[in-house]
Amino acid sequence: MKNKQFSKHGVRHVEVDRESDGQRIDNFLLRELKGIPRTRIYRLLRKGEVRVNGGRARPSRRVVAGDKVRIPPLRIEDRPALGAAPGRLEQLRQQVIFENGDFLVIDKPSGMAVHGGSGISLGVIEILRQDSKWAGLELAHRLDRSTSGCLVLAKKKSGLRWIHELLREGRVEKHYLALVRGQWQLGSKWIDVPLQTRTRRSGERHVTVDTAGKKARTYFVPQTFYREATLMSVVLATGRTHQIRVHAAHAGHPVAGDSRYGDSEFDQRMERKRLRRLFLHAQALSFTTPSGDELLLSAPLPADLTRVLDRMKPKTR
Repeated sequence: MKNKQFSKHGVRHVEVDRESDGQRIDNFLLRELKGIPRTRIYRLLRKGEVRVNGGRARPSRRVVAGDKVRIPPLRIEDRPALGAAPGRLEQLRQQVIFENGDFLVIDKPSGMAVHGGSGISLGVIEILRQDSKWAGLELAHRLDRSTSGCLVLAKKKSGLRWIHELLREGRVEKHYLALVRGQWQLGSKWIDVPLQTRTRRSGERHVTVDTAGKKARTYFVPQTFYREATLMSVVLATGRTHQIRVHAAHAGHPVAGDSRYGDSEFDQRMERKRLRRLFLHAQALSFTTPSGDELLLSAPLPADLTRVLDRMKPKTR
């Protein structure tokens, strides 16, 4: 058995530059500590080992240009170079929907995490960074591992700040398709209930409806009725963790294939339709670029989900 090798890093003091102004401290640290799992970064923050201007910082704190960030000593296991996914890199190259000087937008495959951590060595961001022209990419937002569809990445810090500001102001329109249990009888409806996210010891996040949580709004519109399910168009007004999945379950219509918030009996029936994953797809998004261009981008429903719908029986009167 080979001995593990470790790199030792002493205390670092980093001054936040203008390009990082307004960024969340957890995202700032992910960039400064490339390859460190997100769960470990959260642990450093919870223990107060990361200091901003001498004080403790919560993961949600936004840094300001000129802030002094103390990064504690780290002992990091040395790993082989990440050139371990040429096939996956080529796969993601084929998934590019749009690219300009500020942004890269891909159609993320289901089953691929957006970043490494919690037992996942390589996510979308780490794989794409293996291409030298995309070495500086940063995630502009996130999709669940099992969710497919439109994912925005920023190619430079100014683009990241721009898209984050649009997201905070609700000026990025995000449209999803979801197959939910049963006959949706609520019409076109806003679900407007707050959500609370808790991180378990394993690093897994679990979300509940909670009046003490953060505001969350989701707009559901039925598209096609089947005998035992409804295909929904979903628009996010906010971008909370697992928002669509929790709001759908709260409405009594959990998303098909949702092992965390769903209905196991319904999911077993959907498995007979050959549904092998969460039926949730980020179909389209739109936003304005820094140059003033209006982008409207879309990703078609993947073939595996289309085949599931083809096996469904439509509702009859």
